[in-house]
Amino acid sequence: MKLGEGRLGPAEYSIYGFSGAAVWVSGKIDLPVTFGTYPLQKTIMTTFMVVDIPFTYSGIIGCPTLRDLGAVVSTPHLKMKFPTRTGIGEVRGQQMMARQCYAASLKGSNAPAENFMIGSEDPRERARTVRGEPIEELDSIPISEDQPEKEVRIGSLLKGTLRDQMISFLRANKDVFAWSALDMPGIPPEMTVHRVNVNPTLKPVRQKKRNFAAERQTHIKAKVKKLLQAGFVKEIRYPEWLSNAVMVKKANGGWWACIDFTDLNCACTKDPYPLPCIDQLIDATSRHELLTFLDAFSSYNQIKMHEPDIPKTAFITDQGVYCYIVMSFGLKNARATYQRLVNKLFRKQIGRNVKVYVDDMLVKSLEAREHISDLQETFDTLRGPG
Repeated sequence: MKLGEGRLGPAEYSIYGFSGAAVWVSGKIDLPVTFGTYPLQKTIMTTFMVVDIPFTYSGIIGCPTLRDLGAVVSTPHLKMKFPTRTGIGEVRGQQMMARQCYAASLKGSNAPAENFMIGSEDPRERARTVRGEPIEELDSIPISEDQPEKEVRIGSLLKGTLRDQMISFLRANKDVFAWSALDMPGIPPEMTVHRVNVNPTLKPVRQKKRNFAAERQTHIKAKVKKLLQAGFVKEIRYPEWLSNAVMVKKANGGWWACIDFTDLNCACTKDPYPLPCIDQLIDATSRHELLTFLDAFSSYNQIKMHEPDIPKTAFITDQGVYCYIVMSFGLKNARATYQRLVNKLFRKQIGRNVKVYVDDMLVKSLEAREHISDLQETFDTLRGPG
């Protein structure tokens, strides 16, 4: 590939990498990019965002350019083919260089690549292995005068009138935010519930109670107490299905208490409802001046369980036997149920100014001056679903 000449223009906004880190854009530039070799080549004007950071790749071509090129990409073969006026052109990558770039990215190396290449790594794998720190600092903004501990965070690079408008907007819509289960009304059952579609020909499984060390028992007891206070679980007697609590090691060395629904999940039919492609969601944010990320509070627990299926979620602890009234994170098809809900909620906005992946929501605006109205539309949807 060859690059033409261009002039750097202003672009005062941030972009977000695969790890979620914000990167300030120094400028943008439109360059003619020639793919292939003569006579099987094609030239396309491409807008590049210029960032002043060390990175494994010297440049990345996104999906909009690949779409305009009409390219068909084979990542395992490091090859890309595309139609030209004289036939099918192709661009070949270098296996050795690709492996060096991939290894460097996993190690967090700042060594730049020697050639301009299309990134061949899987962004989902990168997100799992490399967790970068945000380049843009976040400012905590109290949105309640009588409860200053209730804060939201906005980017420190947001300045002037737009910053003031954003703070005023957030304070005017503080009822949409939740800091505890008491602030969370939940999703009306008539809108959606989670069903546990168990194969009726299979025999229910009652797991034998597991014994844990005293430290882990303390974590389980605290977990159950928190769930009871939030109204997410209740006691149950004589359940047919019974699961155990299980302890999962956190990255910080602590413990996370959850429920082992393995047997129950194996007896359930898979819900094939499609989830969005993460790669396409990332590319869809390009050329947008302002983004806002929203995360649903205790997301899965906002959906109620289908009443007849509640006893199937029973689990045993030293404190007793309980079952979930709301959808639990570990249940099969939970993500499909949630994605179906958010697709229904944001059906008028998805593809225009909102992207949603399960419980992560992104509000995007092509122009910064439109962002408050885009947020208002989104908050109105959250405030009154349906």
